[in-house]
Amino acid sequence: MNFRVLRRTPRYQNIRVFVILHDLLVAVGAWFAARWAAAAVLGVAWPSTAQLLAESALLIALQALIHWRVGLYRGLWRFASLPDLGNLVRASLLGAVAAATVLLALDVPSRDLVPLLWLYPTLLLLALGLPRLVFRTIKDMRTEVRWRRASQRTVILGAGRSARLLLPELRRRGGFEVVGFLDDNERLRNAEIDGVPVIGSIDRLPRVVREAAVDLAVIAIPSATNMQMQRIVELCEQAGIEFKTLPTLKELGASITRFEDLKPVAIDDLLGRDPVSLDWNAIRSGLAGKRVLVTGGGGSIGAELCRQIARLDPAGLVVLDSSEYNLYRIDYRLRKEFRDLVMDSVLGDVCDPATVERVVSRHRPEVIFHAAAYKHLPMLQNQVREAFRNNVLGTVRMADAARRHGVRTFVLISTDKAVNPCNVMGATKRVAELYCQHSNRHARGHQAGEEGRDGETRFITVRFGNVLNSTGSVVPLFNEQIRAGGPVTVTHPEISRYFMTIAEAGQLILQAAVLGEGGEVFVLDMGEPVRIGYLAEQLIRLAGKEPGRDIEIVYTGLRPGEKLFEELFHEHEAYAKTGHEKILLARNAYPDIAGFEQRLRQAEQAVRQYDSEAIRDVLMQLVPELERVPARERKVIPLG
Repeated sequence: MNFRVLRRTPRYQNIRVFVILHDLLVAVGAWFAARWAAAAVLGVAWPSTAQLLAESALLIALQALIHWRVGLYRGLWRFASLPDLGNLVRASLLGAVAAATVLLALDVPSRDLVPLLWLYPTLLLLALGLPRLVFRTIKDMRTEVRWRRASQRTVILGAGRSARLLLPELRRRGGFEVVGFLDDNERLRNAEIDGVPVIGSIDRLPRVVREAAVDLAVIAIPSATNMQMQRIVELCEQAGIEFKTLPTLKELGASITRFEDLKPVAIDDLLGRDPVSLDWNAIRSGLAGKRVLVTGGGGSIGAELCRQIARLDPAGLVVLDSSEYNLYRIDYRLRKEFRDLVMDSVLGDVCDPATVERVVSRHRPEVIFHAAAYKHLPMLQNQVREAFRNNVLGTVRMADAARRHGVRTFVLISTDKAVNPCNVMGATKRVAELYCQHSNRHARGHQAGEEGRDGETRFITVRFGNVLNSTGSVVPLFNEQIRAGGPVTVTHPEISRYFMTIAEAGQLILQAAVLGEGGEVFVLDMGEPVRIGYLAEQLIRLAGKEPGRDIEIVYTGLRPGEKLFEELFHEHEAYAKTGHEKILLARNAYPDIAGFEQRLRQAEQAVRQYDSEAIRDVLMQLVPELERVPARERKVIPLG
């Protein structure tokens, strides 16, 4: 694709030189006209030629400095407006001061001084302003004609490489008239990209939209941070303009020129974080050519892991899920996108010993990502048997099978709700963490078993917070409530959660899998927690509505087992840095629990008997943090 390299073009520089020369000649002309009018009408003495030339030379020097200082050349004539008129008035009034300075320096009599001090700035203002007004009027008339041909007047936010590639794409597709670029880089100011000017910083967007009748803003900054995106979206909302964005660097991947699909700004763009820098060589060496099993592969995280793994050329990929629809969906997508992928989809339950044994013994995976789990906190609060059966016993079945069949790496996908849990879901995930660490210690403490491979399995746990737009998460719920006209329900004004995107979570899980040597609990750096009320407000604004006016936000109170704040580490855990800046290691993550396996057997027996109270008692013994006190009565201290 051909595009002109960004530079200060001779054409633009020539226009700017012309404008400067025009204004200086106008200043000289205004001074001569003021002198002539004062002499012809008011009887002021006409100066000698030497006197007139000296006055003109000194005045031009001062006036040039004034024009520069008041910012007369920061804008373009085609966008001349009231703020520019203010600059012209200031230049003219300061011109009167300059004229007084010159006349006093040349000993002009005071009786001749007064008429010139009001004639000169008046004539100067007219001479500077009228050409700009005429030029702007002509441009607006031509723009109106083009506008009627249904072209969408567009401003591109950002003037980097992505913006340069976007411009010819918009022209090729038609229907877009790009009026200019806005960019915060001072060095790009007054430059041109393929004939389109960089007309100012992004902060000028509301003014440019108003003055140039802009219809659409395209955010062409794939590397923008969440804070930058929030600021830009705020400016777009202030301007009352439709806005779209290019995919982020994470979404673009290597296809940096695929700009066919401009998309509306999503909550991921506002709350997502800087692109993740990964050691893909290490990840590829850890997974390429390996047989990989993903449990819960049809869920949000499981499906993302499957897509990421499929790109790394594994020897085979097995997807296990208990949901027929979810399994069908991920099977269809993988086979469509990765035609050479060797894969097998298994409909089954990780809690079923026969299913687990059959899958692991038949496919002989070398790496297992265990993402199968129930996660809906309020629902599981009164479903302790199913929560324990799926989250704990399912993990026990898979971990035991992995150790029994010599799987090289077993990765448990955990959650921040396993830290100091005050709910059933968090407690079951905490027990799953403990069992994986217990299994790693048990595996390392034994010699090779009957198959000659026992003791080699590395058990690794990866813990992180909420995932934006995952199934059952708050974002789809809020969007549904907004589409229905509200209200949007938030449990508490101060409730906050950690968030990351599905893509980022999947990539960091893969990185943690190759970092670990066995027994670690890796914690993904979730950044700063996000207040759920703020999340609701942003989603309402992204839908083109105003919180509190178009859509109400209603606070309903904390639900049973719900915290105000989530934590990423237990009190007894210290954290250490790893080889990756966004992956932390939880130290002292495995406390000694007497009779751990015996209590698990008791709980398993209680599951068979559907004895929920007995299961809850075992959970209390294994996870002392889980109290019978409702979460709203607990004092929870936020991390950091």
